[in-house]
Amino acid sequence: MQYEITFAGFGGQGIMTAGKFLAQGAMNHGLEVAWVPSYGPEMRGGTAYCTVVISSKPVGSPVVKNPGIAVVMNRPSLDKFASQIKPDGILIINSSLIEATSEREDIFQVQVPCNKMSQEVLGIGRSANIAALGALLGVKEMIPKEEIEKVMETKFGKKPKILEDNLKIFRDAYELGKKQRKNA
Repeated sequence: MQYEITFAGFGGQGIMTAGKFLAQGAMNHGLEVAWVPSYGPEMRGGTAYCTVVISSKPVGSPVVKNPGIAVVMNRPSLDKFASQIKPDGILIINSSLIEATSEREDIFQVQVPCNKMSQEVLGIGRSANIAALGALLGVKEMIPKEEIEKVMETKFGKKPKILEDNLKIFRDAYELGKKQRKNA
């Protein structure tokens, strides 16, 4: 088993954090993991992305040209990464900021209002990345969702309100993704 995932958006959307949380959760679950961030001018508002490879065997290469899954948080990321997804792959789209889908018919597309889900709980879209991660695992449960919840407990544990809010966003998005899982 091997999953290759690209998370993409603009700098400040928590793209790297979503990738790190997934990678840490997979490692905690006993799987092999590679996490590769893309830094540089992207950190100042351009397209930022990272790739995560999760495997039951040692990862041969962390470089991913054609991921099986892409999570896109803004329109430039949709434009850049949708064409790179493998046929029969999955595209998670932040429908709060992207009013379009890919024209591809050979991938499964899921629209998730990530910013809206965060705003409903926090009043701001700061945790849209957590919503995207929850929806991703709902659609394709690569690891048990509890592994991500444990990572969040570790990262946010000293701030109970932040932990509680992020767990709610994550779980709500997971359920939204899970409703669409049968098609993925």
